Amino acid sequence: MRNAELIDDLGEPVPVTGEPRRVVSLVPSLTEAVEVSVPGRIVAATGYCTHPSTLEVPRVGGSKYPKLDLVRAQRPDLVLANSEENRPEDVAELRADGIPVFVMAAAGSVPAALGSLRRILTQAFGIDEPGWLVTAEDLWREVEPVRHRAVIPVWRKPWVVLGRDTFAGDVLRRLGVENVYSGHSERYPRPSLEELTETGADLVVLPDEPYEFTQDDGPGFFPRMRPVLLSGRYLSWYGPSLVDAYAALRASVR
Repeated sequence: MRNAELIDDLGEPVPVTGEPRRVVSLVPSLTEAVEVSVPGRIVAATGYCTHPSTLEVPRVGGSKYPKLDLVRAQRPDLVLANSEENRPEDVAELRADGIPVFVMAAAGSVPAALGSLRRILTQAFGIDEPGWLVTAEDLWREVEPVRHRAVIPVWRKPWVVLGRDTFAGDVLRRLGVENVYSGHSERYPRPSLEELTETGADLVVLPDEPYEFTQDDGPGFFPRMRPVLLSGRYLSWYGPSLVDAYAALRASVR
């Protein structure tokens, strides 16, 4: 049974009445986590919510710029958002309309992300922790010794890389890959390409989202580093994908 008072990760009350039955998710990872764990509750999602692949619901735009009129039209009893992916003004507008919004904090580590997901699923939906979450915690508990140092771009034109306190950076660190910008003051620094190529890193990790790096667009900029092209979903989505991501990413960065 759901707790009487629900509080989101930012300390804001979420005035839901009973277990949410009509949920609009503005976060791809949360869409997958909820649909897999509590099937049938998601009634609308963003155009970037590609998993589960069988999910067929109305789309409400993107995470950064959702079409709030389409969100309202679904008469949701809960909207799921993230402090990094969604704009505070959109959250505030939905709340002003009387729509409960649960905002998940931008997780800086795998344990933090799984802890937030546990709270959402067990407290908002009143279910026991799902098996995939327990398995993911077991798989990702250990932190392997550093074997590689990497530059991890997430965008080009301009170059943007992972910096401090990021979920994806922690994923790689647990697999023995140290982010050379993990000590940077910003979470997503914008260094010059010249600076990136002079970091001394031996790997450049190139995910296929949010920027779609490919064999022909990415590795050529870093001739002195071994390129590792991998799934952006496995690298940056918190949720059921973490179970399959462990073996796939570990094999990629060995």
